[in-house]
Amino acid sequence: MTREFTSRVIYSAAHVVADPLADNGPGRPATVDWDATIGFRRHLWDLGLGVADAMDTAQRGMGLDWEATKQLIKRSAEAAGPDDLLACGVGTDQLGAAPSTLDEIRATYLEQLGVVEDAGAGTILMCSRALAASAKGPDEYKALYAELLGEVSGKAILHWLGPMFDPALEGYWGTSDLDEAADVFVEIITENAAKVDGIKMSLLDADAEIALRRRLPEGVRCYTGDDFNYPRLIAGDEFGHSDALLGIFDPLAPLASRAVKQLDDGDVAGFHAILDPTVPLARKVFEAPTFNYKTGVVFLAWLSGYQDHFKMVGGLESARSIEHFGQIVDLALEVRLFPDEQLAIDRFNALLTTAGQPKRTLA
Repeated sequence: MTREFTSRVIYSAAHVVADPLADNGPGRPATVDWDATIGFRRHLWDLGLGVADAMDTAQRGMGLDWEATKQLIKRSAEAAGPDDLLACGVGTDQLGAAPSTLDEIRATYLEQLGVVEDAGAGTILMCSRALAASAKGPDEYKALYAELLGEVSGKAILHWLGPMFDPALEGYWGTSDLDEAADVFVEIITENAAKVDGIKMSLLDADAEIALRRRLPEGVRCYTGDDFNYPRLIAGDEFGHSDALLGIFDPLAPLASRAVKQLDDGDVAGFHAILDPTVPLARKVFEAPTFNYKTGVVFLAWLSGYQDHFKMVGGLESARSIEHFGQIVDLALEVRLFPDEQLAIDRFNALLTTAGQPKRTLA
């Protein structure tokens, strides 16, 4: 049963576990190890975190196709207990690479919304590559989002994913100017506030998030998606704070759970003492090209013992270098992330052996 945090709402954007024996190479339909994938979600719920599923961390648009995504949404919803927090991404990734009309984009969003709502999960309206390619300006974003929110049975989280996570989303909201885009986003939120639970910002710009957070209508949450500056944003300031919907809280879930409990107890210094030292690790996992952060997330899950192999859908385990992995290991050891450090080193050594590199030992 989920332990409900009293001071913040915290979601971890969860990864999927590939079937290691399947043909999960680039461009192939995804084959998922469902037992391990759902088991990891139970791990997050047991720590008190909500699960944000079928999101970027689950490799939407980078290996996880729509057919597998539908299964993920349904299976996660079936596994969730009555007190487990679950929200799932709604997008347009069943559209192909060909240009799409606004009617096609609308219909595709609504198809995915139907799957999420039929499963009984909360809704996260994700940014659409097709919309970014087809919309002729801010007014078309405003009109479409108003229509979509009107179809949501409850409230939705709106997701603003920056081009560092997905270059195809450059110019989202109808402009590449950040301030102008923020104005459009705020207008959509304000005009549809009764249907908006909150917003998730993934721009890796803390000041921009704080500025926008202060413009939100009363009752609309800001869920930080800033995997570089999350302690500062979650702790907040005299004007407010961000809740969280973070990919980095997949590998950092045990530490995040402990830290937020400190906030619940009014111990802000204790919160920072736990989470501040994790920022160098997060920045390494999310370093450019940022969209390959999923590889580091799954690598850490493997080293931590939450899955038995280091294979990914889309073959994405090859997206980072051995040097990068070694730096992640060093930083994870510094914050005592691994439940079993010897297991983590043994598994990393297995990877080093395949690369013809010398083994590591615990200091």
